[in-house]
This record gives sequence, structure tokens and C-alpha cells, in this order.
Amino acid sequence: MTSGRIRTRARRAIADLRGFTNPERQAATLNYFPSAMENLGVAVPDIRKVLRATRKDVREWSDDDVHALALAIIGEATLEGRQLAYELIASRKSLLLALKAADVKRLGKGMDNWVSTDVFSCAIAGQLWRERVLSDAEILRWARSRDRWWRRASLASTIPLNMQSRGGYGDVERTLIVCELLAADQEEMVAKALSWALRSLIAVSAVAVENFLAEHDDVIAARVRREVRNKLETGRKSGA
Repeated sequence: MTSGRIRTRARRAIADLRGFTNPERQAATLNYFPSAMENLGVAVPDIRKVLRATRKDVREWSDDDVHALALAIIGEATLEGRQLAYELIASRKSLLLALKAADVKRLGKGMDNWVSTDVFSCAIAGQLWRERVLSDAEILRWARSRDRWWRRASLASTIPLNMQSRGGYGDVERTLIVCELLAADQEEMVAKALSWALRSLIAVSAVAVENFLAEHDDVIAARVRREVRNKLETGRKSGA
């Protein structure tokens, strides 16, 4: 497959997304997940429509060419395009499982908002970590990053370990090694991800989460303590 054909198909994918632009959604989400990437204002169901059309169109393409297409779509620098690219890779298991750590890092390069980070983590990184394609050491490197989005990614990557809807079967040990490293991180986007990781672990082991809260009560963000405690006691993050 020529690079020119791949770039052309990537631009077509972005054009298809633009066809679903909703100005009201666009305006409403500019501050909800601010980003240097262009916000097209496309809802998730419509992104999935473009995903289905793209998958059908590249059905006969090799994994390498689909990988190159995903990178080209990311290179177009739109929020929805990045999500499309991640889900395109996730939908082709042979490609997903063939990714190396360097490939995953390249796919995540440029993440600058919580939506992109969470889709990357739940659709790609966490899936590969659960299957031990990505090592614990790699995820822990992200947890030590100066970049808040990579730190968030390390925590969000625990979600596919524990949520059945994401293919998880429960992994207390690997979840908590990341949570331990970031327990005292007060950066808002990281603290929110820590809360998410711990709340998702409750269904696997509420005792482990209780013990974690007790051990780290003096350093975790107030948001984390409140939301996780509410989930433990009422089954809801809000506690209402």
C-alpha cells in the first residue's frame, strides 16, 4: 500500500467525521475536554458509524497498512479522529496484539485531554497490559512520567484489568502497584483517574480498596477519598 493512498484514506475518514459535526455539541465540549486538537463536535454513535464504514473499506488491507492508516488519522490532529484511530486498531485483534511497547507509545504521543487518554488506555494500552503484551515495567514508567496524561494513562489502563465490560477478570496486584505510585498525586486529571481505578476495583476486592484507603488516607486527594468511600458505602460515586 502506498503512503499516498493511506493519507488519502485518512483524510476521507476525517471528512466523513466532519459530515456528522454538531455545532451545539462542539460548543458544549470545547471546555469539557480542552485540547490543542480540533474538536469536530461529533457524538460517539456517529464516530462508530464512521468506524464501521472505515473497517469495511479496509477489510482486505494488511495489519501494517491499517496501523499506518491509524497513525495517519491521528496525524490529522482531531479529537474524534484520534478516537476513531484507537478503536480501529482495537477492532482488529491481530493488529492490536502485534503492537510493541514502542508502537503503543507512538499511538499515545500527543494525548492532551482526558477523552483521548481514556480511549487509548481502555481500547489499547490496558488491553495489552492485561494480556501481558505490555509489561508492568512499561506501565510503571508511565506512572512516573512528568506528563500528567501518561500518568493518567497508567491508571486508566487498570480499567480493562477489572471491568468485565472491558474484558477484565480482576487483578488486584497490578492495579494497586500503579495506585501506590500515584496515591499522593494531587493533579486533578490524575486524581480523577485514581478514583476511577479504585472504584472499578471494588467489584473485585472491596477489602483491598478499603485497606488502600486506610493506608493512604493522609496523602490521597479529598476527591479520591470521598468518591471511593461513597462507592464502597452506597454503590454510587456521588453517594446520593
